[in-house]
Amino acid sequence: MARSLGLSGTVRNDTRGVTVELQGGRNAVYAFIERIKGPDLPPLARIDSCDAAEVDPVEGETAFNIEASDGSGPPESEVSPDVAACADCLAEMGRAGDFRFRYPFINCTNCGPRYSIVKTIPYDRPNTTMSAFSMCRRCAAQYHNAADRRFHAQPVACGKCGPRIWLADGKGAAVTAGTDDTIEAARRLLFDGKVVAIKGIGGFHLAANALDAAAVRRLRQRKKRDHKPFAMMAASLEKIMKHAEVSEEAGRILQDPRAPIVLLPKKAGSSIAGDVAAGVNTFAFMLCYAPLHHMLFEKDIDVLVMTSGNISDEPLVCGNDEALSRLAGVADAFLMNDRDIYRRVDDSIVHFITGEPVLLRRARGYVPEPVTLDKTSPRRVFAAGADLKNTFCFTSRNRIFCSEHIGDLADGRTFRHYENSIVHMRQLFDAGFDVVACDLHPGYLSRRHALSLPAGRVVDVQHHWAHVAGVLAEHDSEGPVIGLACDGTGYGTDGRIWGCECLVASLEGFDRLGHLDYYPLPGGDAAAKEAIRPLIGLLSKAFGKECGIERCKWLLERIEPDGEKRRVIAEQLYRGVNTVETSSLGRVFDAAAAAAGLGGRNHFDAQLPMALEAIAAGGIEEAYAFELHRDPDGMVRLDLGVMFLHLVEDARRHRDPAVISALFHNCLAKGLAAMAEAARENTGIEEVAISGGVFCNRYLTGRLIEFLKRAGFRVLFNRLFPANDGGIALGQAAVAMRARADRATHNGSNFFKDRG
Repeated sequence: MARSLGLSGTVRNDTRGVTVELQGGRNAVYAFIERIKGPDLPPLARIDSCDAAEVDPVEGETAFNIEASDGSGPPESEVSPDVAACADCLAEMGRAGDFRFRYPFINCTNCGPRYSIVKTIPYDRPNTTMSAFSMCRRCAAQYHNAADRRFHAQPVACGKCGPRIWLADGKGAAVTAGTDDTIEAARRLLFDGKVVAIKGIGGFHLAANALDAAAVRRLRQRKKRDHKPFAMMAASLEKIMKHAEVSEEAGRILQDPRAPIVLLPKKAGSSIAGDVAAGVNTFAFMLCYAPLHHMLFEKDIDVLVMTSGNISDEPLVCGNDEALSRLAGVADAFLMNDRDIYRRVDDSIVHFITGEPVLLRRARGYVPEPVTLDKTSPRRVFAAGADLKNTFCFTSRNRIFCSEHIGDLADGRTFRHYENSIVHMRQLFDAGFDVVACDLHPGYLSRRHALSLPAGRVVDVQHHWAHVAGVLAEHDSEGPVIGLACDGTGYGTDGRIWGCECLVASLEGFDRLGHLDYYPLPGGDAAAKEAIRPLIGLLSKAFGKECGIERCKWLLERIEPDGEKRRVIAEQLYRGVNTVETSSLGRVFDAAAAAAGLGGRNHFDAQLPMALEAIAAGGIEEAYAFELHRDPDGMVRLDLGVMFLHLVEDARRHRDPAVISALFHNCLAKGLAAMAEAARENTGIEEVAISGGVFCNRYLTGRLIEFLKRAGFRVLFNRLFPANDGGIALGQAAVAMRARADRATHNGSNFFKDRG
């Protein structure tokens, strides 16, 4: 561009971004600045800011040259996410005579691995895992040619100088040599019902033929994942549309270079094996995004299960030796390669709320793009996140860098992955910190880790405040807003387990204005798995402690046939042993799903609520009744006792569970909207932010947004970050950037009252 405008000067990468020095006529210089911001940008380029200052001319300068990168100084520039293979590269891969014909690692400046291979910045080849491969003459010529599409494409390689693939048996012995033989052997195994571990961009997938019921069952048994739906991959939208409904927007997201998994409504008559996604009304599909994927799908195979390469709840496997060690009993063969993955990154997941794409899991394709706030903070923050669906954050000035999905920290391997990931991201961005932010829960492993770090200040951020603050940060808003935060569990400032909260919140503090009426929850952690426990607690609340259990004995026997177990749970409730008071809305979903006849156990997180959402009948405006109570201190309590009276009666009369589900969801949506209206009466605030794992429920969230807008509210909700605990770290970081007091915890007693 500079040469076309007759400008001399230099351009180089440095730790702040890109620095360009231009010399020439004033009009040409300013034409350059305008063009660099506009349609001439490469497909993956994004300019966040462009500052210009005049400098003294350089004597004798006549050419425009590219200088070596400058790695000195604190890093401020970004690292690009991993992106799908572009159309140009795929065309070359399929073009006989091209020297990258059928090369499964083809890439260019516009596509390929980035974050998963980079060790430090600036993003140059010596700082990536591609430093192990010396470029051949032809690749080097393209790499150094500013007019070439592969100019400074750091992973550039070909079959002569780059990574290679091979197929190995369960002991690691290579059974094929050469790309075509390897691809054909892997395809034949998959077509014959075998399970193949495939090394991809951010880690291994476990693949099986999605149309082969026996292969899917075999994969479930070996992976120890009996119920949770599997993700699938297909080669084209047309293939996906045989099995799922694909809207125009869904098609756009599927074909986006980020290439996430997208949840799509199931299509009747699909030939996908029933065990792929039982108990839900969606299929999880993604398109091929690595060149290797496209080669696998060239013939025979229609749809593959492509699930994370791990044993359930463990971290994603990314190394060859690790795969052979951890997955030897799962995969029949291993499709390996010798390009190391420095950063394991799982697939991102997108679903749709009111027709808009929303992330359920933020990872490959999106990380590590930062959230950029309008205001700069002098504080450097590390935010530890939550223990479930963990992510963590570092901040720098006005940017928040959030990690990819880490997982549930209760697993020892996942916790070690968490610790290692923190070290890596800190090194990658040279992210020092003087403040750590963490959850209030005294038992959280993330909190314990945060408190072990050498920081000058600790900011404790209540769980549901963090949910709301995450929405504010994503929308670059300071608040205050009315916050509706609903999930399974969060440690409250009163020592109770919160889970359905109406707050008035900003990034500086919050007041708790309302909540779901507390009910007893017997059994501690077991209550998140066994629906009988919250159901007994809610029935005792609705009917009276002993009356509820006796009156609904028929229902409890159906859900839990073991009479002794029911007796022990009831005894816990009567005596208050291992029983907590909670406002958890997530456990209400469990109880309602069990009462509607959908099962009595969550074999994976939110299985019963997902099943209840999946069957909800459309076109129903009626709702079960609820009550709002106002305490003398102004606190509003949402009472669902009347709802459970009617729900249980409908279950006794064998009313259609789909109708029960719709009435239940509508009741909650109206009850939450009523709490927001009560908060507006007290505060005058017209904006509502909704967040928390419950709002991963598309039916409930859509109805609630509808009711809130009908009532005149502006509604903010998570789009670029998950509504579940994957968004907690973002909220913690945003709060800590604004925190005023050492070890600050706002308990909601008078924060906003003090400010009039």
